[in-house]
Amino acid sequence: MCGIVGIFGQAPVAARLYDAMTVLQHRGQDAAGMTTLDEGRMRSARGLGLVKDVFVEESVANLTGHIGIGHVRYPTAGCDQPDEAQPMYVNAPFGIALGHNGNLINSDALSRELFARDRRHINTESDSEVLLNCLAHELSMQVGQGKPLGGIDPQSLFRAVDGVHQRVRGAYAAVALIAGVGLLAFRDLHGIRPAVIGGREGPQGMEYMVASESVALDILEFDLIDDLAPGESILIDLEGQIHRHVSQWAQPHTPCMFEFVYFARPESLIDDLSVYKARLRMGEALADKILAEWPDHDIDAVIPVPDTSRTASLPLSQKLNVKYREGLIKNRYIGRTFIMPGQEARARSVRRKLNTIPLELRNKNVLLVDDSIVRGTTSTQIVQMARDAGARKVYLASASPPVRYPNVYGIDMPAASELVASNRSVEQIRELIGADRLIYQDLAAMEQACLGNNTRLAGFDSSCFSGQYVTGLEDGYLDELEQRRSDHARQQRRHQA
Repeated sequence: MCGIVGIFGQAPVAARLYDAMTVLQHRGQDAAGMTTLDEGRMRSARGLGLVKDVFVEESVANLTGHIGIGHVRYPTAGCDQPDEAQPMYVNAPFGIALGHNGNLINSDALSRELFARDRRHINTESDSEVLLNCLAHELSMQVGQGKPLGGIDPQSLFRAVDGVHQRVRGAYAAVALIAGVGLLAFRDLHGIRPAVIGGREGPQGMEYMVASESVALDILEFDLIDDLAPGESILIDLEGQIHRHVSQWAQPHTPCMFEFVYFARPESLIDDLSVYKARLRMGEALADKILAEWPDHDIDAVIPVPDTSRTASLPLSQKLNVKYREGLIKNRYIGRTFIMPGQEARARSVRRKLNTIPLELRNKNVLLVDDSIVRGTTSTQIVQMARDAGARKVYLASASPPVRYPNVYGIDMPAASELVASNRSVEQIRELIGADRLIYQDLAAMEQACLGNNTRLAGFDSSCFSGQYVTGLEDGYLDELEQRRSDHARQQRRHQA
């Protein structure tokens, strides 16, 4: 998962890009980068680490220009090298810098095709470089067909993006700077990864902003205009004019459900849905299931696993008529554990990440509520921590269904063999985790919780729960992904590096 932002301003944008990227930091803590366009020249800085570590005051001041893009990254599908920090750049045609959130599922084949047919060399393992070069090639095919905007008109530019849509498969929300042209943003044909556009009237004219989540617009006081539709491209040209186009190959809208479960910030609106309200409804639906299957429960307290599950835990406790208590305290300086490299590192991290309040656990039957259970590493240790703190019985509930399949659209979930729910029944998972009872959300209930009263969406990409991938997958793709994402493969790459 990554975060993208692009700003067309009437004043230098680097400081505002920095602020937006810090708000999107939850979407990636591995690397950060920024590129601005100043009088036809690209200025860029990027590196490994958090936004605050990559950028110092001097480096931000050197990123001059009224148009720019930013990116925060965590590695997906094996991409974990320093030279894969974004935005990435190619010098022809025009000069293009691009930041990408998502994952291309035909990246390897397309990389070979770009070399053999288009004479473009891909220098990293990053699918974002593949996407960038694909866009560059399609743009080069359109150059000269339109005279405005430095040699390419908006319609020709959109034809180039449609050419990208025809070649790439997977999930992608992207922002790009094109020298002499402007700021471009586009979204995959299914609308899997999120992208919103906002605007505001400044003292010198209209300013526009594109971002992964609406919370980035809020912090910079931009008004939300719209979500990019599936297959939609938006160009803000150098004169500040906005041009929009939806591809004829756009598919029914199926955004990623895991955004609402875990990744997105609760105050964000994604595809006209409130993340916060969706999580409240997840808690209510989970309470309904518990009351239907376990009406004579003996739960004394509902305790969230911080932080994401807090929103679902409160309505759950209210509907069960059980006390809500904070029994686990989080160290906010430890990263997300299911994307950490290696089982040993994840196990150490959980103990550093969470601590108990024994007074809220001792001699009680507690229901721990988590947003999801992926590897089971965290869950197993948290259950044991609750027991060590004196809990009489420890029940565990997940606000989402069992994660049985890998996510291939930009969330770096582990290989299928490392998912605790893969090829296991709920009872087998319960025994492995060590809980006295384990309750999972039903998929249909969670889909309805996310939708609320929205009738515009066709549904969701819920592939990590259902195994149904909206783009379809080539035979053998999941086996190849297993080789890239397994702990063993990661350790080999680190050793070779």
